[in-house]
Amino acid sequence: MNRETKLKLLKQIILISAAFCILVAFLLIVNFWQMKNSKPLESQTIEALVNRLAADDNNEELRKEIRSFDLLARKAYFTSAWQVKTGAYLLFFGGVVLALALKIRNDIQRKIEPPENITDDPIMNKLVSHRWLLVTGGLVFTLALLSAFLSNDYLKSYDPIKFANTETNGQTEIIEVIPIFESAASEKIDSAILSTADTQVSQEVARADDKADPPKTALKLFKAEDFKKNQSTFRGFLGQGISFHKNIPTDWDGASGTNVKWKIALSKPGYNTPVIWGDKILIAGADKVSRIVSCYNRNTGKLLWEKEADNIPGSPATPPKTTDDTGLAAPTMTIDGTCVYALFGTGDLIAFDLDGNRIWAKNLGVPANHYGHSSSLITWNGKIIVQYDTAKGGRMIAINTTNGEFIWDIPRANKVSWSSPTLLESKGKMLIITSADPNVIANDLETGAEVWKSPVMSGEVAPSPGVFNNIVYVSNEYAKTVALDAENGGKVLWETDEYLSEVASPVATNGLLFLATSYGVLVCYDAMTGENVWEKEFSSGFYSSPMVAENKVYIIDMSGVMHIIKADRTGTIVKEPALGEAAFALPVFADGRIYLRGKSSLYCIGE
Repeated sequence: MNRETKLKLLKQIILISAAFCILVAFLLIVNFWQMKNSKPLESQTIEALVNRLAADDNNEELRKEIRSFDLLARKAYFTSAWQVKTGAYLLFFGGVVLALALKIRNDIQRKIEPPENITDDPIMNKLVSHRWLLVTGGLVFTLALLSAFLSNDYLKSYDPIKFANTETNGQTEIIEVIPIFESAASEKIDSAILSTADTQVSQEVARADDKADPPKTALKLFKAEDFKKNQSTFRGFLGQGISFHKNIPTDWDGASGTNVKWKIALSKPGYNTPVIWGDKILIAGADKVSRIVSCYNRNTGKLLWEKEADNIPGSPATPPKTTDDTGLAAPTMTIDGTCVYALFGTGDLIAFDLDGNRIWAKNLGVPANHYGHSSSLITWNGKIIVQYDTAKGGRMIAINTTNGEFIWDIPRANKVSWSSPTLLESKGKMLIITSADPNVIANDLETGAEVWKSPVMSGEVAPSPGVFNNIVYVSNEYAKTVALDAENGGKVLWETDEYLSEVASPVATNGLLFLATSYGVLVCYDAMTGENVWEKEFSSGFYSSPMVAENKVYIIDMSGVMHIIKADRTGTIVKEPALGEAAFALPVFADGRIYLRGKSSLYCIGE
């Protein structure tokens, strides 16, 4: 069965299951409304007959008639109650079928074929699927729970003595009332209250492994050259995806150990990229139990320290739910030579000095994100920049590196996103470039003021902006790839919808733009015109972003194969070494070294 046939079949299933759900929901409402208004257990006919029996208590024919009407009333009520219960199950079943059909159809559509084979509008397909899933799913469960709950409570509120007691020959006859559903026992929920009275310093003193006096840090600003010598954030210097290191390895084999200097098993899962400062490499990990920052000697792989991000005021007692491909440790940390700063999917932001002493910690509010928060941090000039676009509203935040206090906190109208900020120096100002639905925005790093914005994005934006010669490049699946003039108010220079990235961020160098897709295509565009220079298709897709080092593009696919390609118009493949395990994080460079995070291990590669 080909792709189009599958989509047509799924469309029919979706329409039929949706119609089924609507029909059952309508019948449930009608049935419950009739039960509410007719009140079969409070029949006026029975009440009149009971009053007649009170005046003629020896009338056996009348007594039999009352019993017959009572039996009919019971059957009517029990039948209606059974219909509500059965309807709730049918409604739930129909909702499950509808949700599964929508999910499968959405998954098939995400495996994008070349544009000429696409007949439906992918943007509208995705929006309609999401709208149906949310509206119908909410309707299904709301109606099912409401009908079941209200039908259960009706019988409990009925007074069996009102019409059941009749005296005959000095004896009391009680009509038995049989409960249809057992009411659920109430559960007692204990809520833990987090106290904010204690300061972070007092919490640190309480930790047995910390010093008696809390450590203090002074603001020390490093030069741009210091940041170029290290890898301090997601995608390296200013988040632009360019490495300045030399003698980067091009050949290794993770399975056999060829050119693997060391390999260590990671204690916690995570999708963040390691950061480097000096001879230290740091990485974050998290699960439902705890969240940690680990520091290793990058030359030997020796664990120097590992600290938990715990006892943070405002941190949720139970971590938010996240998808497996995001988790609670997706954001890449940032490091400034004095401290390392980590953000987790709980909203916890924490600072450690490079010896592992906790300096400060705070919670930014649990991010409302249906996959999990993944926007990475970046630091510059004593500020930590946080892109906090959630379903409850967008924020751009600058935090003081020395004490964790807010420098500025700017609300914005963007929708939830997974993109990370990129820095760009333009017209003497350092700008923060961010991409989300619907706006690409440039903010002044010092004040947070909006310099310009361009409403060119849509959908669930994950790729971060790329920059080259004051041109900003943004892309997103089901939207488009756009080049914006940063010196001219974000004016659109060119755009294309030929190949679009789902997760991987674009990188530009030598007048060329490189972009990778989740379905395994790496494409090279002319950075000034948008002309397609070359494209290459691989057997596995890309979540990791391309990085440029020594005029070569390094990009690792989801199977763990690194594709090393000349960053020129020839697109010559240099090498394709394999890590031996799945990989999603970016490569990290140092002179003569490359560091790779696999799904379960951290590798140091060097010839």
